[in-house]
Amino acid sequence: MSMAEQNIGVKAAREPLLSVRGVKTYYGNIIALKGVDIDVNEGEIVTLIGANGAGKSTLMMTIFGNPRAREGTIRFAGQDITKMPTHEIARLSIAQSPEGRRIFARMTVFENLQMGASINGMAHFNEDLERVCTLFPRLKERLQQRGGTLSGGEQQMLAIARALMSRPKLLLLDEPSLGLAPLIVKQIFDIIKELNKKDGMTVFLVEQNAYHALRLAHRGYVMVTGNITMSGTGKELLENPQVRAAYLEGGHH
Repeated sequence: MSMAEQNIGVKAAREPLLSVRGVKTYYGNIIALKGVDIDVNEGEIVTLIGANGAGKSTLMMTIFGNPRAREGTIRFAGQDITKMPTHEIARLSIAQSPEGRRIFARMTVFENLQMGASINGMAHFNEDLERVCTLFPRLKERLQQRGGTLSGGEQQMLAIARALMSRPKLLLLDEPSLGLAPLIVKQIFDIIKELNKKDGMTVFLVEQNAYHALRLAHRGYVMVTGNITMSGTGKELLENPQVRAAYLEGGHH
């Protein structure tokens, strides 16, 4: 057991970095989240797995205030952020790499990274640029290329790099492996692991690729139609027969 893993037990006694309690979110009259409880402690990688349409991305967006939680509370670093506007949440050292990448297609890679750094006033731009170029050597070669001309994998790398430029305490990743070749998926998961190990980055990962996500995560939650149905360490969930049957067998590697 590494020091980081031993420390997780100690840190858990303090208030979690992110705490979601009894959160209900609606789209019109349709309830998408039915009273969700989730904790992410400092220094952890926590994953949320579930089938398509289970409400995983809705939770990720609700943390960011769009849509708003109609009931329940969301706390980050001891502060209640449930009713806070999205742009204010972004300034609190939470960064999101949204589903579908959503980079600025007409801007260059360099300009996309500037957009990420603008949240904290470009305070450490050159240093952070060097850091993400080391993490993602592909992007370094393509700094003057337009975002829209990159491959899917490179766009995903850019979305994560852009999020990192704001020096977040918490990185929210929504479906980073979606639509990517297995080799690229492995590269991206290796980078997430490195960010957590080397920099102590706290990561909350929403992911359909349950196998990769649970191997990477310290802890995981399973969501079924807007409810959390199971939680445990990544290893426990990987070995759980129900999880295996639902998410890891027959087409789920």
